[in-house]
Amino acid sequence: MNAPYDFAMKTEEVLRVELEVFKREHRDLDEAITALQDRGTADQLTIKRLKKQKLRLKDKIAIIEDMLTPDIIA
Repeated sequence: MNAPYDFAMKTEEVLRVELEVFKREHRDLDEAITALQDRGTADQLTIKRLKKQKLRLKDKIAIIEDMLTPDIIA
């Protein structure tokens, strides 16, 4: 579960697909967290877990975006 992300061996096309999947999951988690908070009866532990999962996805998204962005020497 805490294994390092193994993105180095994947093709650009696979990375782009995974990026879109991770972004969609991130949005879905955001909507789920908001819905739970709006209900007012939300379990704080559940919300905390969802937020951690959302942060892990954000980290994966950042790594992939960095890999897909070409280095520009200024």
